[in-house]
Amino acid sequence: MNRRRLHVLGLFSALGLMSSAMAQGDPTLPLMPMPSVVRPGTGKFIIDQSFTIAMTGPCGAVITRATERMVHNLARRTGLPLAEAAMVRTSDKSKARFTIHCTSPEENLSLSGPSESYVLEVKPSGVRLEAQHVAGLLHGMQTFLQLVQMDGAVSSAPAVTIEDSPRFPWRGLMIDVARHFIPLDVLKRNLDGMEAVKLNVLHWHLSDDQGFRVESKKFPKFQQLASDGKFYTQAEVHELIEYAQDRGIRVVPEFDMPGHTTSWFAAYPELASAPGPHSIERKWGVFDAAMDPSSETTYRFLDTFIGEMAVLFPDAYFHIGGDEVTGKQWDRNPKIQEFMRRNGLKNNHDLQAYFNRRLAEIVKKHEKIMIGWDEVLYPGLPVDTVVQSWRGQKSLAEAARRGYSGLLSHGYYLDLMYSAAQHYSPDPLGDEATSLTAQEKQKIFGGEACMWTEFADANNLDNRIWPRLAAEAERLWSPQELRDPESMYRRLAILSKELEALGLRHNAVYFETLQRLAGGNNTEALQMLADVLEPVKAYVRHRNKDYESSTPLDRLVDGIHPESDTAREFAGMVNRLIKDPSDARQAAAILKWLTLWRDNDQKLEPALQSNPLLKELPPLSKNLSSAAAAGLQAMDYLSAGGHAPAAWREQQLALLKQAEKPQAEMLNMIVPSMRKLVEATLPQ
Repeated sequence: MNRRRLHVLGLFSALGLMSSAMAQGDPTLPLMPMPSVVRPGTGKFIIDQSFTIAMTGPCGAVITRATERMVHNLARRTGLPLAEAAMVRTSDKSKARFTIHCTSPEENLSLSGPSESYVLEVKPSGVRLEAQHVAGLLHGMQTFLQLVQMDGAVSSAPAVTIEDSPRFPWRGLMIDVARHFIPLDVLKRNLDGMEAVKLNVLHWHLSDDQGFRVESKKFPKFQQLASDGKFYTQAEVHELIEYAQDRGIRVVPEFDMPGHTTSWFAAYPELASAPGPHSIERKWGVFDAAMDPSSETTYRFLDTFIGEMAVLFPDAYFHIGGDEVTGKQWDRNPKIQEFMRRNGLKNNHDLQAYFNRRLAEIVKKHEKIMIGWDEVLYPGLPVDTVVQSWRGQKSLAEAARRGYSGLLSHGYYLDLMYSAAQHYSPDPLGDEATSLTAQEKQKIFGGEACMWTEFADANNLDNRIWPRLAAEAERLWSPQELRDPESMYRRLAILSKELEALGLRHNAVYFETLQRLAGGNNTEALQMLADVLEPVKAYVRHRNKDYESSTPLDRLVDGIHPESDTAREFAGMVNRLIKDPSDARQAAAILKWLTLWRDNDQKLEPALQSNPLLKELPPLSKNLSSAAAAGLQAMDYLSAGGHAPAAWREQQLALLKQAEKPQAEMLNMIVPSMRKLVEATLPQ
C-alpha cells in the first residue's frame, strides 16, 4: 500500500474519533479550541524555577524542538528565567515535574499521522502529557500553555485531566499570496498562530491572474515574467514546509487552473485559449483567461510542471483550483469549438469536466490526490478527488452523496469581514449535511478558512486573520454542541493577547495605523471613532474599480479590526437594559459611552480638517456624534418612564438610517444599538 493511500486511511481513521467525546469541555477555562473532555481536579501546579521537563518514549527531534519552544513561551508568560536547563536529558527523568511521553516513533508522523489525540494530566505534584503520535503531543503542549495563569507573582496551571481529540482531521487555513505577495516571515508567524489553535493544514494559494509565486526550475519564465520579481525560491518553499511540519501543520499547494491563469500566459502564452499579448492582471475580479483544454501541449506542460511541484511539495494532496471559469474564450475559439463537437462535449461544463479528468490522471500519476473547488463536481470526476465547497453547503452534501470526500469553506471566508460569531456558526455537518447517512458524513473530513488578499498585504494580513480564525478552529476541533458565542468571545479575548505575544500583529497594526494617520498628534479622539467602525462586508470594496494590485492599503479601513469589540459589548449593554429597564448599572455605563461619542466629533474635528490623510472621515465622525445624541435623548425618555413623541422617533430613525450607510468603505457599528434605544420609546 503506497504512502498516499496510507494517508487517506489515516484521515478517515481520525474521523472515527468524532463521536468519542464523553463530556463537553469546561468553558470557564481559558482554552480555545475547547478540549473534548475536561475533568477538573483539586489544587494547582505551581511553575517556578524548579520547573523541569523530560521526554520518554521514542520522541524525536520535532518534539525536542517543540518542547524547547514551550519552555521559551513559559518563560515569556511567567517572567521566570526558565532556559534549556529545564530539559532533563541524562539525569533521573522520573524526577522531572513535567513528563512528555510518546508511544510511537516520530518517523511515521511527517504528515500528522492517523491520530491527533492526547491526554494531559495536571496535578499539584506534576504534569504528564501522553500521546500516541507526535501531532497529539504538539496539541497537548498548546493546551498546557493556555492553562497557565498569573496570580500576582505566582504562575500556575489548574489541576485538571484532559482527554482530547479533534472532530475533524482536516482543519485548515488558505492564504492567497498571488494577489498580494506575503513574505516568508509573515507566513511563519501565522503558522505559529495556527499551531496555537490546533489547525493542521496550510493551503497555499500560489498562482492567480495577478501573479505566479513559486520558482520553477523547468519553467523559469514563471519567475521571470509572471511574478513581478515576487516569488518563493524552492529553498524558501522547503524552509516553510519544514517550519510548518515542526508545528504539526501540512502544506498543500494550489495552482489554479484552467481559469485564473492570466499570469501563466504572461510567461507561457502557448497554454492560452486566446491570442496574446498577455500580461499580469493589475485589477481585481473574475477574468476570462483560461487554458486551452483541446491542446495536447497543455497536458504535456502540466505533466512536467506538476511532476516538479509534486517533488517540491511532499504532502499527499495537490489543489488544482478549478473555480470561476467563464468559458468566454472557449466560446470564441474555433479550434476549441471543433474539438468539443468532435468529442461530444455539449457545453463548457462538459469541456471543463474533460479537462479535470485529464488533469486528475496527471495528478494521480505523480502520486497525489487532487483537490478542487466545488465547480469541479461533475459527472465523470474521479472518485478519489476531494471537493472543497465555497459556494454553499449544498455542494458539500451533494459531493458526499456521490461518494466524494469534501471540505467546507463556505461561511469561513475571513476576507468578507464578518464577525467571529458568524464564522463560529457554520458546521461541516450542519445544514444540508444533517440529512446525510452516517457513511456519507464520514466523507466530510473538515474545513478551511480562506484569506483572499485583494485587500490584505504583508502589513495587515494578521489583522484580517486573527483572532477570528480561532473561532473557526474551535468549530472544527471541539464538540459540535459547543456553540455559546458569549463563552467563545470571552475566551477569544484571552487568546488574542497570547497570539500577540507570539509575534502576531493583529492589534499592533491597528494602533500603528492610528498613530500614522494622526501624524504625531494624540490618537485618543481618532481611536474613539475607529473603535466603533468596521470595514464594509462581503464584496462591497470590490465594486470600487479604482483598486489595483499596486494601490496602497494605508487608509483607516485597512487598519481597523474586522469586528468592533466596543460596538458588540455596547450592544450587549443595550440588550440587557431593554430586558431590565431598572438595571441602573447598565444605564450608567450606556450614558457614559453615549456622552463620549456625542462629544468626540468636536475633539476630533481640528485633526480631520488639517490632516489630508483623514479627509474622508468627517461624515463618519459627525454620524457618530448625531447617533449618540439620538441615543442620549432616547435614554432621557426611558429614564423618565415615558414615551417619545412619534414625530421625534420617526426623525431619529431616519437620521440613524442615514448614519448606517457606508462612508469611506466603513460602517458605524453602534447604529443598530441606537435604533433599539429609539424603538424602545414606542408605547407597548
